[in-house]
Amino acid sequence: MNKDSKEFLFKYLNNASPTGFEAEGQKLWLDYIRPYIDDYISDTYGSLVGVINPEAKYKVVIEAHADEISWFVNYITDQGYIYVIRNGGSDHQIAPSKKVNLHTKKGIVKGVFGWPAIHVRKEKEDAPTLKNIFVDVGASSKEEVENMGIHPGTVITFDDELMELNEKYLVGRALDNRIGGFMIAQVARKIKENKIDLPFGLYVVNAVQEEIGLRGAEMIAHKIKPDVAIVTDVTHDTNSPMYDKITSGDISCGKGPTVCYGPAVQNNLLDMIIGVAEKKEIPFQRRASSRSTGTDTDAFAYSNEGVASALISIPLKYMHTTVEMCAYDDLEQTIDLIYETVVQLPSGHDFRYIK
Repeated sequence: MNKDSKEFLFKYLNNASPTGFEAEGQKLWLDYIRPYIDDYISDTYGSLVGVINPEAKYKVVIEAHADEISWFVNYITDQGYIYVIRNGGSDHQIAPSKKVNLHTKKGIVKGVFGWPAIHVRKEKEDAPTLKNIFVDVGASSKEEVENMGIHPGTVITFDDELMELNEKYLVGRALDNRIGGFMIAQVARKIKENKIDLPFGLYVVNAVQEEIGLRGAEMIAHKIKPDVAIVTDVTHDTNSPMYDKITSGDISCGKGPTVCYGPAVQNNLLDMIIGVAEKKEIPFQRRASSRSTGTDTDAFAYSNEGVASALISIPLKYMHTTVEMCAYDDLEQTIDLIYETVVQLPSGHDFRYIK
């Protein structure tokens, strides 16, 4: 990975992008991708699309989502303690003792999820729940909290930054799925730098609001009306402790991107991706989804009159924590698989099963 790509990776992932408040991160992403695209689309809720060959009739999407899980201020006590609700799938059990940023109109206010000492807690009654975790911003009254610009609806993110681990892994909050936004931007960059003349329109989509139900992808899919969609997201490394491979499959960081089987995945497109991986000797893993994939793949597949869609995931440890972890090798190989699939795709390709 070259120096400026790595600088963008760290800058982009360290920037907060909570669901519904993705705009600043989206601006960073657009600034990076702008030299590699011909035009861009921005919709009402903040999804961004970098477009190559905007005049082409056949439209191919590569997509990731831009948002991260977070919290909302829900209630402020008279003593100045703040109780929260989830914005996405935030885990209440990891909150105690975490440092946080409260994003106000006046700027970021620092705080912590406070927690009583181990020797004064009752083992069962005092386990973390949404009813008892709280944020302390160093205030002694509700009025003092409000004077900081904090109110119900103020969004809160964990204060953790990206780091390298053993020169093999990236670790941080919000790799789900900000790492996907980085990967699709790198695909656009490779197309430009390798002077590839695509025979179709490529729509590089960084969608908002995935963490609360694929909402951004639903909106942008109807706007673009693509013919093909290749979605990238994260998937669980099931070889880390406490996973059940019988129910969750057998996936490991460091063994390559993961392709998904499931009703929303168009099998002819999936076979094409696997064929590319085998031809280009890109290692890959397989997993199955019994119904929905739980990713933006579902939103694209079932949009309009049906869009040939597939999912290429990067394995991830410790999802929805502040120490999400992925392997550098998987990062590069996922970029390569998406890129190699895109550049070999013929314009107008008909993926229907029955013709």
